[in-house]
Amino acid sequence: MYRKLLYMLALFCIASLVLVACGADQANSGTANGGSAATSGDQAHMNDAQFVQSSITIKKGESVTLVSDTFTPHIIANGTWDDGQARPEVEAGAPAVKGVQVNGNSSSAVGPFTTAGTFHLYCTIHPGMNLTVVVK
Repeated sequence: MYRKLLYMLALFCIASLVLVACGADQANSGTANGGSAATSGDQAHMNDAQFVQSSITIKKGESVTLVSDTFTPHIIANGTWDDGQARPEVEAGAPAVKGVQVNGNSSSAVGPFTTAGTFHLYCTIHPGMNLTVVVK
């Protein structure tokens, strides 16, 4: 009887730890430039090796929330992949994005984008993974 109760208590403790750990991962998902992952703006979703959409349009002053929908981590920076070659780029008016890590099943905000224009982000570890951000 006591053994059964002890097993149930242990199972309850493990389940509680898993739930707390999952909640902490979401709360600490990280953001670029000191922003909050819950800020207003649009979302750009990522799968294992691509942005789900290749372009996103936002309003001046908004941020883009990068959302990883899989367990695959991404490292985002200013620039593009061009013919299999990474091309880091500093674009006038774009927020500096260098080495922003978006771990699996988490999100990170980039911005705000305070200048109208077309800007480019890419994942430094997944060839061809480009996102164009159009700011109006």
